[in-house]
Amino acid sequence: MSGVYAAALLVSAACLVLLDVRFRLVFRRRPVAGTVAMLIGLAFFLAWDAVGISLGVFRHLDSRWATGVLLAPEFPLEELLFLGFLTYLTLILLSGWQRWRERANSKEGSAR
Repeated sequence: MSGVYAAALLVSAACLVLLDVRFRLVFRRRPVAGTVAMLIGLAFFLAWDAVGISLGVFRHLDSRWATGVLLAPEFPLEELLFLGFLTYLTLILLSGWQRWRERANSKEGSAR
């Protein structure tokens, strides 16, 4: 039993938190909207996984890098961590892109 993959996901998520705090992208900018978006994204991906597991598309394979902890049949702890990371990363990227577009538009407008 190892936890390398889970640790890598947690370290990567911590880096996302640092970006969020530094640039006020998601939770520092709009905490309630960020939380709602995070919960909706997680619910979507959990439902997606549940359907995939029930159809036999997604199967858990043992790995020396994983903890071996299953939260449900065919659903390892690392999958939940990954879904949280994926959702948060998407929110960070969308918010960063939106911020970049706002700044580009304001510079374009002030140049005229």
